[in-house]
Amino acid sequence: MPNSHEYYMNLALEQAAEASLNNEVPIGAIIIKDDKVIAVARNERVETNKTTSHAEIIAIEKANKLLKSWRLDSCSIYVTIEPCPMCAGAIIQSRISNVIYGAKDPKAGSHTSIVQLFDKSFNHRVEVTSGILENECSEIISSFFQKIRKSKK
Repeated sequence: MPNSHEYYMNLALEQAAEASLNNEVPIGAIIIKDDKVIAVARNERVETNKTTSHAEIIAIEKANKLLKSWRLDSCSIYVTIEPCPMCAGAIIQSRISNVIYGAKDPKAGSHTSIVQLFDKSFNHRVEVTSGILENECSEIISSFFQKIRKSKK
């Protein structure tokens, strides 16, 4: 069903898999508006040598350009892992309505893992749904880092 959380998270997972093929941390993001995908992105930090080239930031920039607006209200972002503080801040500032993510990020997550940025009293409140295809999202990250650790031995 094209408008289900699982459907969109699978699209984000496809982006994460593509990132992994490019030796990037496998995180993917999709932004939808009115049940239509308006932006897809993957991590590109290694490729671009830019600290801010996280999947969420790239997806937000693509959606801004497409909609010709910095405001992404009534949009939802699907991301394979809990957003970091930088990405959570960008999500809040862009006025995205909903964040749907797969796996928690115990080292940098900004929903429940490290800080709870989405729960703070900013000028915009974001609805958050977590745990969508959590096992699949967690596995792609775990496998990537296991491969890296093995290659360093």
